[in-house]
Amino acid sequence: MCHVLDIHPSGYYAWVQHPDCHQERRRKYLLGRIKQFWLESGGVYGYRKIYSDLRDDGESCGINLVHRLMKQEGLTSQRGYRKPRSRGGSENIVAANKLARAFNPTEPNKSLVTDITYIKTHEGWLYLAVVIDLFSRRVIGWSMKSRITKELALDALLMAIWRRSPIDKILVHSDQGSQYTSHDWDNFLSQHDLEASMRRKDNCHDNAVAESCFQLLKRECIKRKTYSTREEARVDIFEYIEMFYNVKRRHSSNDQMSPVEYEKQYKEKLKSV
Repeated sequence: MCHVLDIHPSGYYAWVQHPDCHQERRRKYLLGRIKQFWLESGGVYGYRKIYSDLRDDGESCGINLVHRLMKQEGLTSQRGYRKPRSRGGSENIVAANKLARAFNPTEPNKSLVTDITYIKTHEGWLYLAVVIDLFSRRVIGWSMKSRITKELALDALLMAIWRRSPIDKILVHSDQGSQYTSHDWDNFLSQHDLEASMRRKDNCHDNAVAESCFQLLKRECIKRKTYSTREEARVDIFEYIEMFYNVKRRHSSNDQMSPVEYEKQYKEKLKSV
């Protein structure tokens, strides 16, 4: 039979043992495209929008297949990091807005704000979390990762605490995203004598300083760039934060001084008293 069909016996038996190899290759190919579109959306799109992206790109497939493949790979929609999501039945821990837009404390290490933004690269989104001291607007903690997780937020806060070594209680203000309402976040605050404050839902003005920092970053550094790799974006953002924003950029809230210079002047005034 193999000779009649001009097929080598080994190839025939391999086909008999693996009749679905074509379907498997198709499945892997389609899954790769699904992951590509899902990453390009920043992990936000669900199966319906991914299906639309595939169709617009000329792929022929059914919406139920897209749904099944995404479910198997754990690719789920994300409605935005600012909105808390319950996982595994555990409750989100939401704090009151204790900061109440008091954005100008009279000394450092009293009030911190934190938030997350995202930067586009050809490899997918790069997520950036920052922690800012409201006194000087200095970015004292930051973290960059390819996924928007609670570890992203915790690493930025850990850097801030390591840099400052606070003695007294500090207020840490955030939005109500799942990264900030997790039990791990709450435990970290308790262990380091930090007090949680959270902005009200759908009110970006409650965290205006962090939003302003991200706007400056995107206007003065990123502009309309699309980085080739996440590493390229990391280097650029690191240099902007640590080499320009903190040490050189003049801030109107600091009497036109950089955050580092403003803090330095504050320390000198304390010594002279």
